Amino acid sequence: MKGQFEAFEQVALLAAARTPWIDYCGPLAQVSPIDLGIHVARAVLARAGIGGEQVDSVLAGSMAQASFDAYMLPRHIGLYAGVPIEVPALAVQRICGTGLELLRQAGNQLERGSASLALCVAAESMSRNPIASYEHRGGFRLGAPVGFKDFLWEALLDPAIAQTMIDTAQNLAQRYGLRREEVDAFALGSFDKALAAQAEGWFDDEIAPVASSRFELAGYQPRHLKLPRKINDLQRDSHPRQTSAEALAALSPVSAGSVQTAGNSCALVDGAAAILVGDARSAESPLALLRASAVVGVPPEIMGIGPAPAIRLLLDGAGLTLDAIDSLEINEAQGAQVLAVQRELELDAARLNRHGGAIALGHPLAATGLRLAYSVARQLAARGTRYGIAAACIGGGQGMALLLENPAHR
Repeated sequence: MKGQFEAFEQVALLAAARTPWIDYCGPLAQVSPIDLGIHVARAVLARAGIGGEQVDSVLAGSMAQASFDAYMLPRHIGLYAGVPIEVPALAVQRICGTGLELLRQAGNQLERGSASLALCVAAESMSRNPIASYEHRGGFRLGAPVGFKDFLWEALLDPAIAQTMIDTAQNLAQRYGLRREEVDAFALGSFDKALAAQAEGWFDDEIAPVASSRFELAGYQPRHLKLPRKINDLQRDSHPRQTSAEALAALSPVSAGSVQTAGNSCALVDGAAAILVGDARSAESPLALLRASAVVGVPPEIMGIGPAPAIRLLLDGAGLTLDAIDSLEINEAQGAQVLAVQRELELDAARLNRHGGAIALGHPLAATGLRLAYSVARQLAARGTRYGIAAACIGGGQGMALLLENPAHR
């Protein structure tokens, strides 16, 4: 099978944190993803009891050019988190697989010996995606079309196939015979599971609450994370909500004849996540061991099937079968897309996205992969099981998956 498989011997996820995922154009709408990234970077270091001066690699990702200083995102996250000036920072981008790719890059650095402690951060502001023009650097001609467009909307289109990401989910629905009722039922399950998890406090340990903050860096300008007036802090994901089969069925499809609606597609949210990656040999109580990664290409018109061949390559390379995997977190880009992957792999639904997924929680593009990995690690610990997989489809036609192991079983 073509693709890239890598095994890791001594790579551990030491600590993790994320902000609450907050709805598009909500209280985080005016916050730079850099400042969200600084917040979670500081939080994960505090959780690990490790000073920033011990970090020797910063890896960070963000898809949108959501602030004028976006080029500086990896560097400024590291510096304002307390990482030494001498430590380099790298921007990583694999669209919806960016968070997973961050961990892969960290694993490679540790295995090669070029780093011993890597800070992985992903931050995304869907709200601050710009209204942009790529055509007017030379000015405006009288009567000519004005080329400003909504970057967030236009980025959904893959010009190679002249289809949107949602269209590719419809292609899968047709290929796998998925009906609208099935897709809505999956979405309802995502909301129900997320609400139940929220009610029992499952997400509380993941979330580093966000409050207005000032980030100091000696000798440099301070940065600020500022929430709207009358909002003291943000502690919970905002998108999970009560719904019903009837309410979901009443929503119009995104396009005529499609099974996809706003209710059974991933929610637009703002948020950030961080994972500290280190050497398993010196880690006293790591969250999980990173055992392998796999990334593959698939036809762009069915990009959402990507997790299926990525998971197959991952299992083949690791010498495992799907029966050995207790927990799978597969990003819910669209309901039909996840159902197609589930059907292709003949995957038991009881092992999939136990606490809901991006339909209910939201999908801050770069940050999602870190949340998926963190969730798998926590599930393995809570259930006392050995192996789990985090996976995502990737626009343009890719799939990526990571294999995690419960350190109690090493």
